[in-house]
Amino acid sequence: MKYKLKSGLFILSDIVLLTISFVSAYLIRFDFDFKSIPKIYVNRMLLLLIISLVLKITVFIPFKLYKSLWKYAGVYELVSIFLASAITNGAIFAYIAFIKRLAPRSIFVITGLLDVILIGGSRMVYRLYRRLVLGRVIRLDNIKRVLIVGAGDAGAMIAKEMELHPEHNYRPVAFLDDNDYKKGKKVNGIPVLGGVEDVSEVVERKSIDEIIIAIPSAKPSVINRIYEQCAKTKCKVKIIPSMSQLIDGTVMLKRVKDVDIEDLLGREPVMVDLDEIAGYLSGKIVLVTGGGGSIGSELCRQIATFGPKKLVILDNYENSLHDIYIELTRKYPELDIVPVIANIREMGRMQEVFEVHEPNIVFHAAAHKHVPLMETNPEEAIKNNVFGTWNVAHCADMYKAERFVLISTDKAVNPTSVMGATKRIAEMIIQALNTKSATEFVAVRFGNVLGSNGSVIPLFMKQIEEGGPVTVTHPDVTRFFMTIPEAVQLVIQAGAMAKGGEIFVLDMGEPVKILDLAKNMIRLSGFEPYEDIDIEIIGLRPGEKLYEELLLNEEGLQATKHNKIYVAKPLHIDYELLKRELEVLKDKIYKDSNVDEIKEYVKILVPTYKIAQ
Repeated sequence: MKYKLKSGLFILSDIVLLTISFVSAYLIRFDFDFKSIPKIYVNRMLLLLIISLVLKITVFIPFKLYKSLWKYAGVYELVSIFLASAITNGAIFAYIAFIKRLAPRSIFVITGLLDVILIGGSRMVYRLYRRLVLGRVIRLDNIKRVLIVGAGDAGAMIAKEMELHPEHNYRPVAFLDDNDYKKGKKVNGIPVLGGVEDVSEVVERKSIDEIIIAIPSAKPSVINRIYEQCAKTKCKVKIIPSMSQLIDGTVMLKRVKDVDIEDLLGREPVMVDLDEIAGYLSGKIVLVTGGGGSIGSELCRQIATFGPKKLVILDNYENSLHDIYIELTRKYPELDIVPVIANIREMGRMQEVFEVHEPNIVFHAAAHKHVPLMETNPEEAIKNNVFGTWNVAHCADMYKAERFVLISTDKAVNPTSVMGATKRIAEMIIQALNTKSATEFVAVRFGNVLGSNGSVIPLFMKQIEEGGPVTVTHPDVTRFFMTIPEAVQLVIQAGAMAKGGEIFVLDMGEPVKILDLAKNMIRLSGFEPYEDIDIEIIGLRPGEKLYEELLLNEEGLQATKHNKIYVAKPLHIDYELLKRELEVLKDKIYKDSNVDEIKEYVKILVPTYKIAQ
């Protein structure tokens, strides 16, 4: 009813405006002297007006001039008005020019121009009324004054969305852009007041409440630089996450989000075609060890999307195993999911699991990974990371699994920690086994994973929540970072590309300085480093490096078809020799050798291992 009433009011308004247009055309044609209009034309004016009004309203309806949401009126609506007016006035012009001369021909040329001005102008006035009176004036106290960083297509689109949706209480006040050509110009009527370095000055001068970074195509390193400038202003900082989210038909304002740490990584995310590379999982029995952990659980989530015949999730910790099992059974009720509580150290139990389930594909994610803990408990690191891997890998060989993918780490390269050394031995095990097995054994090596259990980011978050201080081991310490989904994509990629014996390595971009990461996380939480939350340098812990490496000197890198994924040259590992050395290591573990003796023997297996002092 409300819609019909509004459409009726628009029709009534158009009749009045069309009448004014019609009469004004006569006045303009005859120099505003009504008396000078020939009587023959005056006598036909009323008839011609009625014909004109009926024809025009009839044509306006199929052009949907009464169905448009006129509070959003723009160029499209003006074009519709122009076309509708041209058709109606053109038809009448042709009639009086070639069939029956009811009026001067110029009348309907003038009328056509006046129709567009009056009808189009009425729509624009309505839009301005909606925006100025109903939008801004009434909500003046709640309006957020917004500075948009990026005066390109995305910035222009977000500014327009704010104008079209005054109910969100955003008002775009200014743009900033590093493009010198754009500085001093206007975008959608909004001035470009400078570059990124001018953020603080513009925020103060224009009383900005919120900043939106609208450069979805920018590299994370650029976003990082912009955010550092914006964070100095104390304004709320938000970001448009990606170009794909701008063109999917949704309202852009709903896509604007708070800046998170992933936006500030300073590296490009890895994009791989999982549909192409994960076809080998469809219809197969897949086993994931450590399936309740951060990497293992994400592996299970992504594997489940590719329709395996059975997904066996193995973990020694029942709570995390229960969580991922419940999550996946709810999401994939048709999938055969088998939770298995087992310890990879127990060979007999591993043989039982393989005999019952006969997995085709094995992803080995179970491991001890906390560097300081493993320094003081090297026996446990070796039992789990070395002999646990030995057990699972040998079962894969014995029960003829097609592929075995080991989750490794950059800490295995020139290790300075027991944990890193044990992961290097695990790599050696699968490379040695690959020389004698029909199973394709590969490893995947990557850096730190954002948000994984025990990683630095949850630690920083907890310290910030407690009011600080945030502890950093060394002002120059750096690490490579990736997201959990990225890490898992690389693992699945490795399984698809495996030929046997390779170690797959991700081009992780530039390493991130942990001190900078701490500062950004404090700012993201709404505080200022050293003022609200202190940062304390506590010194490197035993086994920690200043920086991580992804490649041994002798390995070399070969490109793959994916531009951010490389493969290290397979190294020949003598299986029989490694087996004898591991038997000696096992004796030392289980015969009460001291910690120093154990570490010294690990160094024999891994000559690049530097024992922490």
